[in-house]
Amino acid sequence: MRKNTIPGLFKIMGIWHVDKRVNGRRINKSTGTRNFIEAQQIMSRLIDEARQADIFGVRKKRYFSEAIKRYVEENKHLASLNDNESHLNLIMDVLGDLFLHEIHDEVLKPFIKSRKEQGRKSKTVNAALSVLRRVLRLAYGQWRDHNGLTWLGSFPMIVDVKWNDARKPFTLSYDDQEKLFGVMPPHLQLMCLFKVNTGCREQEVCQLRWDWEYELVGSEHSIFILPDWLTKNAEERIVVVNKEARKAIEMARGQHPEFVFTYKGNPVTKINNTAWKNSRKKAALPLARVHDLKHTFGRRLRAADVSFEDRQDLLGHKNGNITTHYSEAEIRNLITASNKICIEDVNSRKIHEAIVLKRKKG
Repeated sequence: MRKNTIPGLFKIMGIWHVDKRVNGRRINKSTGTRNFIEAQQIMSRLIDEARQADIFGVRKKRYFSEAIKRYVEENKHLASLNDNESHLNLIMDVLGDLFLHEIHDEVLKPFIKSRKEQGRKSKTVNAALSVLRRVLRLAYGQWRDHNGLTWLGSFPMIVDVKWNDARKPFTLSYDDQEKLFGVMPPHLQLMCLFKVNTGCREQEVCQLRWDWEYELVGSEHSIFILPDWLTKNAEERIVVVNKEARKAIEMARGQHPEFVFTYKGNPVTKINNTAWKNSRKKAALPLARVHDLKHTFGRRLRAADVSFEDRQDLLGHKNGNITTHYSEAEIRNLITASNKICIEDVNSRKIHEAIVLKRKKG
């Protein structure tokens, strides 16, 4: 009876593994199979790839799907991971599972054409191309095979599309806000009230935790400190809670032990959902987008004569400062600045509304 044994091939918990040196370089990995014949074939291929790489500099051809899988596995900390993975899968749905070295501008034309025909804006298409560039850059400069060669030998030039179709931000008036929030389900109303009064991004609101709340000693005020893995700039960020945002926080307090904003005991994954779209329709505000709440916060701060530097800090924009290193006086100053937009008197609100300009006919 033939004995299933060969130098460099051994079993661990029923799975065949390779541990062999080729030209002084060690190959040590699982074959992923329990079948001895398959394991032999895999080991032979690995040895051949190693020799091809050493002698001729030949890279193993890597599929796009392999790159997507590795990117997802290495970036589970990203708040935008679900969106990024969706972008990559949409590209693969159109192009197919190409080898990485086959991906370039010309190959991407059908994807770009398809998205444009579907009515997608250039910003959305460019977001997908940006994630693709990130994956290809990792394959070119960081990801390496067991033979030491990177997954990709060159980095292709992938240019953003320019359709000049960017929609101007929509600023909500206080009346618009009352109409929109008034037709929202309670849980969504709290999230949007917090967002329009803090300038937080969508996922910063959805992911908000009670553990991130810090009380200012000797006062009724508190702030949230967002971790670097959640913010767009990958830096910790202070979120100042003004009077209106405080209402949302206090109404949400006690509903969940971990997350601030929830629905039926579970965290809300996004604000731009069916409830948001239905509310927008009921309020007759079809142009309103979730991101416009952040834009509205910024415009209101400006109308209230809040300084540019304070606006940058309150909006979480990167300005060269380490945003969590504030003195107590600076934090109190930001709270005061943020409270300037909390206007209850209807007549006073009109002063702070953005001026609408109408083109004059000659």
